[in-house]
Amino acid sequence: MEIESIKTYKEDLLDDIQKLKMQIDMVMADILSFESAEENKTIEKGKRSSNGKKKFNMDPKKGINYLIENKLLDGSAQSIAEFLYKEDGLNKTAIGEFLGERETLHLQTLKAFVELHEFSDLNLVQALRQFLWSFRLPGEAQKIDRMMEAFATRYCDCNAHVFQSTGDDYIISLRFNSQFMLQKCLIFFPFKPLSSQKLYESIRNEPFKIPEDDGNDLTHTFFNPDREGWLLKLGGRVKTWKRRWFILTDNCLYYFEFTTDKEPRGIIPLENLCVKEVPYSRKPYCLELYNPKRQGQKIKACKTENDGRVVEGKHQSYTICAASAEERDSWIEAIRASITKDPFYDLVSVRKKKVINQAPQD
Repeated sequence: MEIESIKTYKEDLLDDIQKLKMQIDMVMADILSFESAEENKTIEKGKRSSNGKKKFNMDPKKGINYLIENKLLDGSAQSIAEFLYKEDGLNKTAIGEFLGERETLHLQTLKAFVELHEFSDLNLVQALRQFLWSFRLPGEAQKIDRMMEAFATRYCDCNAHVFQSTGDDYIISLRFNSQFMLQKCLIFFPFKPLSSQKLYESIRNEPFKIPEDDGNDLTHTFFNPDREGWLLKLGGRVKTWKRRWFILTDNCLYYFEFTTDKEPRGIIPLENLCVKEVPYSRKPYCLELYNPKRQGQKIKACKTENDGRVVEGKHQSYTICAASAEERDSWIEAIRASITKDPFYDLVSVRKKKVINQAPQD
């Protein structure tokens, strides 16, 4: 009787274990289903975002409406401004077109967009150059006036100590030639005469570059890259830092001198490379590209010399500096994702997941 009792207990215990395994399987199936649904949502959201950018580049108003309707923007001037200022892959002529309209939402967006720029401790020319790289000025004089007035207001707020008087007693007069390139900037702020002369000389010696969007700039050639933005690159025999516009796409890192350049100054294929955070004297927020298997050897890359010749790169590693720790970490994450984005690797991963899911339970 005792043996029979033990057998019965064993059978009941095995039955409970089997039920528990079935419940675990059901929970795991629910988890996989949830993860799959969340992954599909992420993919779908990415597709809607990409479509929104394309629509914006073709028609800014329709693009913004599409993004709002699909809940990618909340419709406020602040959310639209942050989208125009931070999002990659947007046509800069389209940004200028949207900001230049005089409807209330557009005016509020222009104000919020300008306030995203930080002009503190920059002289007027430096601030203006930075501002004019974030979009393309439209051709209409009234739109230009509104944009430059918004810029002047923001600059004064950031640099109140610069002026001899305060308030709205400033005028900016801009003269453009037929090619829409800023040649002269006559600035009548309450500066001292000597300061005004220095600013004028700076602009005269290095005119502003505001080229037209002819459909061949980087926003079209590298539409919807993984990441893009200004970074400092360490290079040259004397190890100088140079500001370059970087674009990450198709498992390559491209860098340009200006966002209007038709060809990159350099191309760094990321195959077989790794990226890591590195400390650097006097320059925080640095990252390094290197080949872990071939240390001491040159990375297979190319660059364009000033005379137009394309030559092989001479770097054993690339040191790049971001503006903040957050920006550095974001670039590292994007580069690592690009490096591991391999079709064969993805195929193996999918197959492995299917085998695990289909394996019989012991």
